[in-house]
Amino acid sequence: MLPNASSYDELVKRFRWDIPERFNIAHFACDRWAARDPGRVAILNRLADGSVEKITYGTLSDRSNRFANALSAAGVKRGDRVALLLPQGPETAIAHLAAYKLGAIVIPLAMLFGVDALEYRLTDSGACALVTGADGLTKIARLENYPETLHTIFSVDGPGGDSPGGAEDFHAACDRASPHFEIADTGRDDPALIIYTSGTTGAAKGALHGHRVFPGHLPGVEMPHEFFPQPGDIAWTPADWAWAGGLLNILFPALYHGVPVVACRFEKFDPEFAFALMAELGIRNAFIPPTALRMMRGVRNPRDRWNISLRTVGSGGESLGAEVYDWAKQALGLTVNEFYGQTECNLVLSSCAAIGVSKPGAIGKPVPGHDVAVIDEDGNVLAPGEIGQIAVRRPDPVMFLEYWGRPEATDDKFVGDWMKTGDQGLVDEEGYFFFVGRDDDVITSAGYRIGPGEIEDCLIAHPAVALAAVVGKPDPVRTEIVKAFIVPREGVEPDDALVTDIQDFVRDRLAAHEYPREIAFLEEMPLTTTGKVIRRLLRDKS
Repeated sequence: MLPNASSYDELVKRFRWDIPERFNIAHFACDRWAARDPGRVAILNRLADGSVEKITYGTLSDRSNRFANALSAAGVKRGDRVALLLPQGPETAIAHLAAYKLGAIVIPLAMLFGVDALEYRLTDSGACALVTGADGLTKIARLENYPETLHTIFSVDGPGGDSPGGAEDFHAACDRASPHFEIADTGRDDPALIIYTSGTTGAAKGALHGHRVFPGHLPGVEMPHEFFPQPGDIAWTPADWAWAGGLLNILFPALYHGVPVVACRFEKFDPEFAFALMAELGIRNAFIPPTALRMMRGVRNPRDRWNISLRTVGSGGESLGAEVYDWAKQALGLTVNEFYGQTECNLVLSSCAAIGVSKPGAIGKPVPGHDVAVIDEDGNVLAPGEIGQIAVRRPDPVMFLEYWGRPEATDDKFVGDWMKTGDQGLVDEEGYFFFVGRDDDVITSAGYRIGPGEIEDCLIAHPAVALAAVVGKPDPVRTEIVKAFIVPREGVEPDDALVTDIQDFVRDRLAAHEYPREIAFLEEMPLTTTGKVIRRLLRDKS
């Protein structure tokens, strides 16, 4: 969708939305390619034994038609919710496409979810069908309160399971179903997807999106990936395809554009394996969340060890920080293009070094087609340099339709036509946005309002620090003090001398009111499935 342009101003001036009134993602991301070039590679599925399975658009179309028929035969109809508890892999894409063809609504579920998280989402969404594998079946068998609406389960690992009725073999169901299916005639605002918020604060809410969310993401993907697609592009992310970042930032934009996307299951992110994978498969475009980049930063001389052919790296989901930004330039030989969005309205701010939109510590400028501002509590747009809430004006193609079953929460999300993100930020004189912190993450200390991002960025520059997170700890004198939680680098033994050294390090580089007055060391940082720090757990430890 993005026109070719040599500057940001030209890009914005020339951009126009073009989303048809009638739109079904399964047609645009799969069947139109299958009709033109059925042998075109859609997915490069890297298996555990190191072999690579090439999945074509023709195969995706055939299998998704068959599974749409299997879902229909099981009683799933338009508007019903179909939950997917699957890792990266062809079956995940097939199940998504089949549900959209049927006019059903997909509930992506992360493989890392525990039993309670799964039970909550399956029950809250009223899911009637579930597609999973052996690991998922084990979890489903442990549900304390089995969802009343869930009547059908398909397993990609064969039949079985201890749930009521067991699980039907996904592949056998596809094999015996008809390869012909007429895609539902859906409008761009018809429901397609419920993605649950990551739950860094409070219970997760289901953000309901229409079919338009898929084309709405295209400019926000094309900008950080510098006018994606280009000849030879191959896309990949370590992020779970159940997360908006994996699903909407990589999988479906790549399928839409006919670009091969790499599928590879990660039990746990391994930075050395990530470098090896990118070299092995010639990955050119990667979405790598900031936490993963910080872990990759611990790998020495990656370009000397692996023949990496990256063209672009985009990053978002939490603050990247200047330290990792500078490391990537040296270690990867490119500028990481940071972007911003959230489950309810994703990819609305972005950087693009190719046209000079890049600044260390900034999360970019508005992606063409999105009206983004920093506002006060009454919805007034603030002047450059003033801290307020980042907000997006409706209507917007990537904006959610509503919170599933929560009309009051939906209303509370808006002030006038501005959708409040819950994130504090500011805009500088050049129009760059800077993330300060979540509303409840901003620390008030001795009259100062302190965002955790800048302190965390400083902390990871210390040679003993691998990961860091900062919260406010209640204090009778200062209201709050800054408390840091640190995962030390391998081989580092924390002691009082290290605490003092880290405190001096921050005080010297930032300001006296920003240094952490308390430091606690952790073996592992509490993270959501999307790689964001769960600060409420850290606040509970304060």
